[in-house]
Amino acid sequence: MTTNLQHAGPMKAAFVMGRNNLSALFSTEDLARLRGMVTLLGSEPVASFSEPGAFGLLEDAELLITGWGAPVIDGWVLDRLPRLRTIVHAAGTVKTFLSPEVHERGIQVSSSAAANAVPVAEFTFAAIIMGLKRARRFSEQLRTTGASRNSAGFPAIGTNGVTIGLVGASRVGRLVIGLLKNLDARVLVYDPYLDAVEAAALGVESVGLAQLCMLSDVVSVHAPDIAETRGIIGAKELSLMKDGTLVINTARGVLIDAAALTRELVSGRLDAYLDVTDPEPLPAGSVLHTLPNVVLTPHIAGALGNEIHRLGSQAVMEVRRLTEGLPLAYPVLAADLARIA
Repeated sequence: MTTNLQHAGPMKAAFVMGRNNLSALFSTEDLARLRGMVTLLGSEPVASFSEPGAFGLLEDAELLITGWGAPVIDGWVLDRLPRLRTIVHAAGTVKTFLSPEVHERGIQVSSSAAANAVPVAEFTFAAIIMGLKRARRFSEQLRTTGASRNSAGFPAIGTNGVTIGLVGASRVGRLVIGLLKNLDARVLVYDPYLDAVEAAALGVESVGLAQLCMLSDVVSVHAPDIAETRGIIGAKELSLMKDGTLVINTARGVLIDAAALTRELVSGRLDAYLDVTDPEPLPAGSVLHTLPNVVLTPHIAGALGNEIHRLGSQAVMEVRRLTEGLPLAYPVLAADLARIA
């Protein structure tokens, strides 16, 4: 990997992202911090490499600070950025716009995916609490019948002594594990990359997927969307779940067999909190919109509103590390691309 260069003067950097995303990602204070650390080339982000003068502006750039709406950076682009050494992405995945040539040429890459994981984990924890309290079922009962706390026919209520199964020890999964320490709960994790020693350090049990599905009161999905994980929760896995199991998906809709899940939810056997679906969004006529055991949200678990500046702040922190000659805190390595979102 390319090491940080010693600079006679401030590092030359440029923003490459959708024009309207700069202020969304970076607070006024963080932009001021950046200006104090590097020499920014241009006052506005480069939103397209086909813009007139784009490469004239960027040819001296040693650092690109990217964000939502960044154009594809491939070999053709890199040939025109001879001084580029680092890309700091002030958002989540880099797989949508960085080609393999970036890593092949030794360019360092950092991502703010860890910052985006924080609200997803918080959302998941809230869904576990509300889902096991059967809040949606009680709310719908109150709306339709006026009944007050009539739990007859409801699944078991509450979090005391439950078993929570996490599919994936990802960034989000690990943050959820930390939050679950606030509950009196047994935590199971299925992740082929998690060994027994690391599981013990996290305070969880590493189990097979079938065992997780059979034992858990909650099954929450935190795996990346890769070929090996699409449909990882299928009809078989759903059938293994106990009546009343709460299924939570804040990852990607395609990780769960949509038709099989719909059948289970229509039967009333399972409950679900789904922030992502397949397809996304669901058609207006989907039966899932009508079910008292299902909560649907429109992909809001990730950073929104005042949570977004957390992504920019992490990027600024990474830039500071570069200027101080320190290694990146959140590197994205070529070896990891096959198993991260």
